[in-house]
Amino acid sequence: MFDLKNKVAIVTGASGILASSIIKSLARSGVHLVLLSRNKASLRDVEEGISKFDTKVLSLECDILSKDSLMTVKDSILKHFGRIDILLNVAGGNLPGATIRPDQNVFDMSLDDFNTVVELNLNGTVLPCMVFAEVMAQQKYGTIVNYSSMAAQRTITRVAGYSASKAAMENFTKWLAIEMATKFGEGIRVNAIAPGFFIGKQNKQLLLNEDGSYTDRGKRIIENTPMGRFGEAEELNGAVHFLCSDASKFVTGIVLPIDGGFNAFSGV
Repeated sequence: MFDLKNKVAIVTGASGILASSIIKSLARSGVHLVLLSRNKASLRDVEEGISKFDTKVLSLECDILSKDSLMTVKDSILKHFGRIDILLNVAGGNLPGATIRPDQNVFDMSLDDFNTVVELNLNGTVLPCMVFAEVMAQQKYGTIVNYSSMAAQRTITRVAGYSASKAAMENFTKWLAIEMATKFGEGIRVNAIAPGFFIGKQNKQLLLNEDGSYTDRGKRIIENTPMGRFGEAEELNGAVHFLCSDASKFVTGIVLPIDGGFNAFSGV
């Protein structure tokens, strides 16, 4: 039921820490991979990391906020593989101006940065879905997994733009799940995962001091995570495999928390 061998999977934001982890996991399972990034050179380390696996890899430069760029990529994928089985929308991010520092309040927020973050996290999921899910609609099968965040499910201080955009993306995930199932059949499923707190390039300075100890914010997060630690990137991969495989063939329109109990904890 969990077999994904020879499936064709697209991964957006493929050079990131969470993306590179699921890419390696899928490659180990024999999945053929399409790696998308704004800078193709950034994919070299990812390609090298999966070179030992029995899988085909197509790395392409793509602007996920440009429908024209996505259409060009789609043509290349279909020419190379002939189909699209899986879409993982991992690309996302934040900007300092859309984040409220401890010495600021909401009135200091940059609306330009807020809009940019919303465009990246929301439209950066919507547009790939519009382009690649059209192929799935023609095939009558395919699975989409969007990467959300615990910031969409709980009110987390400071990350205003990121929280709002991921919450909107979760709503779109559920909407698209209904749209695809009712109009194109049960073979197309759309779900999301909501990671808790994982240390990556963008949040490392917020969570860790230079000596590796927790910042005050990091300490508060750990205090509210029943498992008492941050997540490891590979701990997301089992859930993604499940959502991409026939083991979840009656699952659509859900957002699965992977958070060490953070979402369930009341803090008391």
